[in-house]
Amino acid sequence: VQLVESGGGLAQAGESLRLSCVVSGSTFSNNDMAWYRQAPGEQRELIATITGSGSTDYKAFVKGRFTISRDNAKNTVYLHMASLAPEDTAVYYCNLGRMIGQYYYADYWGQGTQVTVSS
Repeated sequence: VQLVESGGGLAQAGESLRLSCVVSGSTFSNNDMAWYRQAPGEQRELIATITGSGSTDYKAFVKGRFTISRDNAKNTVYLHMASLAPEDTAVYYCNLGRMIGQYYYADYWGQGTQVTVSS
């Protein structure tokens, strides 16, 4: 299984970015997917999940600003980030895992893509 992220870069506060993650080596439409991020000196944290059936969930600190979506025809999961703030600066990681009940279990990682937000 391979996950390749793209779409990171430099943004100013208030701007938007869209991250993409292309998955290969797996039956994508069956997979639960997630986005994580890791800021310098911090632990990696879960941002949002999307199940194979398209159900989504978000952590409170991004709810209303970030949107996770998927295109099964393109084997791609997206993270649209709006109203970016400097505290959103981090390396963003795509993950293929399993949603069991209310918990998400991470299995495969992408290499990460840097997002830097200036004030």
